[in-house]
Amino acid sequence: MRTHRWWTGLSPRRRILLGGLALVVAVVAVVVGVRVSRGQPEPAAGRPGAVLLVPGYGGSTTSLGELAARIRRTGRTATVVQLAGDGTGDLTVQARVLDGYVNRAIGAGSGPVTVIGYSAGGVVAWLWYVDYGGETRAGKIITLGAPLHGARVAAVGTAYDPAECPVACEQLAPGSALLTRLQQSVRARPPWLSLWSTDDQTVQPPDSARLPGAVNVPLQSVCPGVDIQHSQLPTAPLVVGLVLRTLAGNRVTAPTPGDCASLESLGLTAGRNQGSLSPRLAIDQRQGAPAVAGVPCVRQQRILLPASTPLSRHSPTCRCCSCPVASPGSWPCWYPPRSTWAST
Repeated sequence: MRTHRWWTGLSPRRRILLGGLALVVAVVAVVVGVRVSRGQPEPAAGRPGAVLLVPGYGGSTTSLGELAARIRRTGRTATVVQLAGDGTGDLTVQARVLDGYVNRAIGAGSGPVTVIGYSAGGVVAWLWYVDYGGETRAGKIITLGAPLHGARVAAVGTAYDPAECPVACEQLAPGSALLTRLQQSVRARPPWLSLWSTDDQTVQPPDSARLPGAVNVPLQSVCPGVDIQHSQLPTAPLVVGLVLRTLAGNRVTAPTPGDCASLESLGLTAGRNQGSLSPRLAIDQRQGAPAVAGVPCVRQQRILLPASTPLSRHSPTCRCCSCPVASPGSWPCWYPPRSTWAST
């Protein structure tokens, strides 16, 4: 009764003012409650986004650690995700682990994150995006040799020896319930770059990485003849160059063969300060060559010479690098200024 008298004793203007304030407080409480309950902080507008790198099946972080170090030298924050267990468990659990990393990055002031998923880590990135509201928190997704439609080796393991095929192995079999759910998802995708190598002998078929709505790039369409195996994807100069170019740009765009030289050069330049050169380019210190990194051949020619060709012999436009790339019996030809390249 007293409350009723207090309210009715107020002037109409004060009633409207107090009612409006109560409504604002209620709305704020609901919004804060929803954010807290979802555990999803909002990315800071205008701030650079952190880069999170997700390992593949088995959880090894070595090669992704090298890629993360190269990204950090551009001034970006880059963190390799430590997957639960040995990285062969339920991919939905791995997606939850990734969400924890995303929350911590954004909570620390990051803008929308970029997620780089290598191999099965690409499926984890996709699963995170679908299940954890990635459309508001992901700026870009980059996948490297990801079996987004499954891998034959997982199907073989599931069929012939289920005891030796952990949960993630079963989930990576073509047509699995998890992959089917992801492929049927209607969520709009973020800018997405999917890279794979036609030489991949682990993820078969290699174009399992092809994803509708993404910028799909088989590496040999950029640098014809380049030999990149599955395990080399995170550290190959071409891949590193493509990742760095994508991180630096506002959009995800498809490269062309005319970009081959500049992308490989960018990938090599990014690794100069690691204390050693890329295995593809090593300086012949025996001949007193200056410690400089080479660049691909002028006119972007890839001249292959027999392995028996002496290092002193070379074409008018190129000198020989003795690290086999195209085939075991030939050397790729590069043009290093006033220096000779030799084997590692």
